Amino acid sequence: MPSFSNESDARWMHVALDQAKRGVGLTSPNPPVGAVIVSHGKIIGQGFHHKAGQPHAEIEAIKDAQTYNPKLLPGSTIFVTLEPCCTQGRTGPCTEAIKACGIKRVVWGARDPNPNHQGRAQEILTHAGITVSTGILEVECQELIRPFTKWITTGIPYIIAKAGQSLDGRITRPPGEGQWITSEAARAHGRRLRSRVDAILVGAETIRQDNPQLTLREGASPDKEQPYRVILSHSSRLPETAHVFTDEFKHRTWVIKDLTLLQVLAELGARGVTSVLIEGGASVLGQAFEAQVVDEVHWYIAPRISGAGLPSVGGPGLTQSVELKNVKIMPMGDNVCITGQPVWPQKPVTTP
Repeated sequence: MPSFSNESDARWMHVALDQAKRGVGLTSPNPPVGAVIVSHGKIIGQGFHHKAGQPHAEIEAIKDAQTYNPKLLPGSTIFVTLEPCCTQGRTGPCTEAIKACGIKRVVWGARDPNPNHQGRAQEILTHAGITVSTGILEVECQELIRPFTKWITTGIPYIIAKAGQSLDGRITRPPGEGQWITSEAARAHGRRLRSRVDAILVGAETIRQDNPQLTLREGASPDKEQPYRVILSHSSRLPETAHVFTDEFKHRTWVIKDLTLLQVLAELGARGVTSVLIEGGASVLGQAFEAQVVDEVHWYIAPRISGAGLPSVGGPGLTQSVELKNVKIMPMGDNVCITGQPVWPQKPVTTP
């Protein structure tokens, strides 16, 4: 019976995680997954899931090994960031492909969060005489699929809230001054968040006042599809000449009227949107925090006192403050970005 080292397993799982990160923002409604195949202490195949409907990470890694190291594939070990799928979907079950190619050990990090599938891969593979090890770098692997986990278990997309504000908590400057609060470096950093999500959500007033493009910019993968631009409106008073209605991505602009934020998010989730970036304005951000649906915060703060204007979180006011965990503080020149995850009561998200 071969012996296995947790340290060695962690080493290879880190490689699989690096592969998986290459698919972040590209695989929806599937999660990003990476895989690496090892034989005699060396990598013989690796890959990641590129896009929904295309081969999963395990299949990519097996194809890689079959191309360059076919003789070493039988008896090898595959390391996967997520429990392999075991059902027929747009692609075949990875458990069958693993069995067919002669792999003798399967190691994964995160369990499949889908309650209909969780744990089935271990039963299938063990029954086939394949050794299974689970929970290797589990925290890191689960973190990578947080958006998918929320969507598959609640039907509600993963929500990133973003704002740029002055030191006194304002997102607008006094009349007659320029539009921007934060620096170009901070704004560019914030725009890169768009490459992670399926949709960008704003209120109608943001379209009227700022006429934003809400498009992918520098650094985005050429394989990344333009996120949907979702506009919440209580009326039809939206400028027809706005960028979101006239540019090359106008077909990916949705205007949703007379629904609560939770109803909107449930509708997006039903359409296969697994992640949403809320870019404003103050009212929409206030609704999101009050509904306790925000999963991740990116707050950009500039060394400016506005003295007037809209608060970054608007509406009637929150009934309780929001604490963040896993906080990171990133200086950006003379601006700063604070990121973290809101700490919410442990209760399921429901629509009204």
